[in-house]
Amino acid sequence: MSNAHTFDPTVLREYDIRGIVGKTLTAADARAVGRAFGTVVVRKGGKTVCVGYDGRTSSPELEAALVGGLESTGLHVLRIGLGPTPMLYFATRDREAAAGIMITGSHNPPEYNGIKMMLGKGPVYGAMIQELGTIAKAGDFATGQGSSETVDVKDEYVTRLLKDYDGVRDLKVVWDAGNGATGEILRRLTAKLPGQHTLLFDEIDGTFPNHHPDPTVEKNLVDLKRVVAETGADIGIGFDGDGDRIGAIDHKGRVVWGDQLVAIYAADVLKSHPGATIIADVKASQALFDEIAKHGGKPLMWKTGHSLLKAKMAETGSPLAGEMSGHIFFADKWYGFDDALYCGVRLIGLVSKSGGSLADLRDGLPDMVNTPETRFQVDEIRKFAIVDEVKERLKAEGANVNDIDGVRVNTPDGWWLLRASNTQDVLVARAEAFSTEGLERLKGMVIAQLEKSGIAAPSFDGGGGH
Repeated sequence: MSNAHTFDPTVLREYDIRGIVGKTLTAADARAVGRAFGTVVVRKGGKTVCVGYDGRTSSPELEAALVGGLESTGLHVLRIGLGPTPMLYFATRDREAAAGIMITGSHNPPEYNGIKMMLGKGPVYGAMIQELGTIAKAGDFATGQGSSETVDVKDEYVTRLLKDYDGVRDLKVVWDAGNGATGEILRRLTAKLPGQHTLLFDEIDGTFPNHHPDPTVEKNLVDLKRVVAETGADIGIGFDGDGDRIGAIDHKGRVVWGDQLVAIYAADVLKSHPGATIIADVKASQALFDEIAKHGGKPLMWKTGHSLLKAKMAETGSPLAGEMSGHIFFADKWYGFDDALYCGVRLIGLVSKSGGSLADLRDGLPDMVNTPETRFQVDEIRKFAIVDEVKERLKAEGANVNDIDGVRVNTPDGWWLLRASNTQDVLVARAEAFSTEGLERLKGMVIAQLEKSGIAAPSFDGGGGH
């Protein structure tokens, strides 16, 4: 077998490795990732790596190839099998392994798959992912006689998830696993959790026959809303394909968005961590940052991307961070990684203790009008340049710009954001205002800036309260 391996240029992404199975991502690629990443681990003195995989039809084949690659570098591999990404994170921490690797396509369509990695307690992203390409291309692999064993961590994981449940009254909860990798764990968890639980689509099926597993898109929550209404449930909770992103709805059938959940969690977490830094990404509502401050916390706005937020949390000692996209990270009682099952347990406990409903907690947040995340298709080569052009023009005009990740512009009406996606050939825009008229003015500003850079901007998706 020849040593060197060249990856398709599109698969080594900012936060993970991702591609279309059989086209840009193959078993040979997975094996090469195992060899390259294994080399990094071995050279840092690591001995053991945990590996898990999600419910996609292509995952077992990629997992086997990856494990073979890791073994060839001399590592011992703990194969934890099929389950959600956070179970792999948990196993890596719990077994004190040097690294962890998850085969998952996350919330991408069924033909995609990918690889998420952690080294020590931290995520692998950015330059470290590019380095794997460099090692593979040079064929500069460590070699050794490795081994592997199958370990079952499901019971330990479920026990740990249950440990922090602190509810005082039983609730009725509907859970939608979306045929993703959480199904088996969800059954075990809800069997032991107080209250009444209804499970939807908990059969793991990589073709996703019922709806796409992305709970941050409202059309994917239709079934969850319906069953919450039919059963008179208190809360509905949905997961993405690999269980690291949460979606929630209240008993009135309204979506409680990622940044609203963080605001609700923050009020609770700040009781035991007074004055702590709470982090959210640049797409989050101003209402969230204001709520954190109102409860005595230090709000910190940071770049979008689960790996970037995890790294910033570790650096600042933050007990809680979250993204608009439903990645929410607890370092309060938990390990600082994004685990939607754990977030679900914490949400039920919090609502149970509140004496009211999730709807009451949601209604306690300031009412803003905003657009959803709106995506504009652009040339991959141009996407970052356009954001730079907009930034230069705004700064020349003396606008109030935060450029930590793209441009977030504050005006008396509210704010608008334009940033380049790290994972797709799109620009992402969002605007939020105190009034409908204000929102229209903000949307007009975004469209005007895009047009100045030669992008014929389609209309924004409709606004709405959140």
